[in-house]
Amino acid sequence: MTTKYQAPLAAGWLIRAPSLLSPTQRHWLFRPGALTAGLRQLGKVQLRVVSEHAEGASLDEARAMLIAPGSPVWVREVLMSVDGIDSVPARSLTPLAASHGSWQGMRRLLTRPLADMLYHDRGVTRSPFVCRRLSSPLPFYRMALPPNHDGSAIWARRSVFWRHGQPLLVAECFLPDFWRKVTLGRAIPPLKAHDRRA
Repeated sequence: MTTKYQAPLAAGWLIRAPSLLSPTQRHWLFRPGALTAGLRQLGKVQLRVVSEHAEGASLDEARAMLIAPGSPVWVREVLMSVDGIDSVPARSLTPLAASHGSWQGMRRLLTRPLADMLYHDRGVTRSPFVCRRLSSPLPFYRMALPPNHDGSAIWARRSVFWRHGQPLLVAECFLPDFWRKVTLGRAIPPLKAHDRRA
């Protein structure tokens, strides 16, 4: 998979992780390749679909996809757990027309990860990652905030995939329980380079 140009940054998104984050946090926020492949190195991964629906693109997300704010988009929101621990919410969206065309596969994934659709197609390109601390009123913040949140920072990353000139924005964030598992869990395997076959 090749890397495409970076779209103009929406407010708050950073091209590199701030120094206040730990090396482990910086690694996961900018880890290349399919995130699910990395999560499987930590334990058993399960994916639950939270919502699939159409809505109007927010200013923040429209800027990343180079479309007009309010344009109709198809949204898929999921929650990935590792060994039963809710770890990574993800939000993916594409123009509504593209969800019936270039990106129609996202409507048929059910509980399979996006990686099943993205990493076996050499016609797909991906923008560099950007990251930020999630906050209101970002749509992803409302979806990702866990119950009984303790107020700790929730950091997210996102990038844009392109196929036949159509964007697919994918944002993922890491919940506090994920960082606790990574830093405090026993027998955590070393982080490995991504294998595109995973």
